[in-house]
Amino acid sequence: MAYKVLIPEEIAPEGKEYLREKGYEIKMGSGLTEDDIVRDVADCDAILIRNQPLTRRIIDAAPKLKVVGRHGVGVDALDIPYATEKGIWITNAPLSNYKAVAEHTLFLMLACAKYIHVVDREFHAGNFEIRNSLMTIELEGKTLGLLGLGRIGRSVAEKARVFGMNIVGYDPYLPQELVPSYVKRLSTKEEVLREADFVSLHMPSTAENRHLIGEKELSLMKPTAFLINTARGGIVEEGALTQALKAGIIAGCALDVFEQEPPDTTAELFQLENAILTPHNAAHTWESTARMGLHAAQGIHEVLSGQEPTWPVNHPQK
Repeated sequence: MAYKVLIPEEIAPEGKEYLREKGYEIKMGSGLTEDDIVRDVADCDAILIRNQPLTRRIIDAAPKLKVVGRHGVGVDALDIPYATEKGIWITNAPLSNYKAVAEHTLFLMLACAKYIHVVDREFHAGNFEIRNSLMTIELEGKTLGLLGLGRIGRSVAEKARVFGMNIVGYDPYLPQELVPSYVKRLSTKEEVLREADFVSLHMPSTAENRHLIGEKELSLMKPTAFLINTARGGIVEEGALTQALKAGIIAGCALDVFEQEPPDTTAELFQLENAILTPHNAAHTWESTARMGLHAAQGIHEVLSGQEPTWPVNHPQK
């Protein structure tokens, strides 16, 4: 009998085709709530999970479950300790979307520098003279400060280098040999905040990183600086950011992630002219979406075929 893989939410065809080619039976989910997944997972050996949490209740409802393949990188919504305790592998797809997120980060940086949202809106409204009344800035010679120098942070650095930017960064965990030669590594995040014209966040959502950027940190930034977050929403305290934007503590921000998702779009942050906001879609390119589905499927196959997964999140006892 073929192993059965639950896919609660639709994915790109590449992942499903890979599983079918390997002989797995695919079970598409009946819904996205915890109750739906609890009902659907009972007879499944694996889950290819996108945006849904993996809770104890789901794990307990799946006596045959051996592996969960995460469609993407972030695993903060998955109960990893409990899965590990139950002998369930969790894999993810760390190589699937870092290029897309890095590109989106550069797009947001350019959007801030060129005030493109204001220019586009005014020109659409017939205001050709916006070209003379709103001046923009150049990236060349400006300092980009990276908080987090993982794959995405380093990819952003590589791309920003082309614009002639000076690049500084802080990452207390990255081995020195992985820091690119063109990135000046600083010893504290405070140094990065003080020096940078653009501060870009690239760290995981952990208890340690929650509200890493709040009122105190924002006050260290230049009044001409911009904050960019394509990492996780909880890293930035949105209330403090809103007040900093209103008071001119910093020049502006560009966010792709929010403390609560979907966010409350009636919140004051969404009314501010100096806030550029995108709906957590940095990773949603055709190419990266295909890789996310395929790499999650590969992790499932590796575990179910008795191999060590290429991208393990945990290491349950065998």
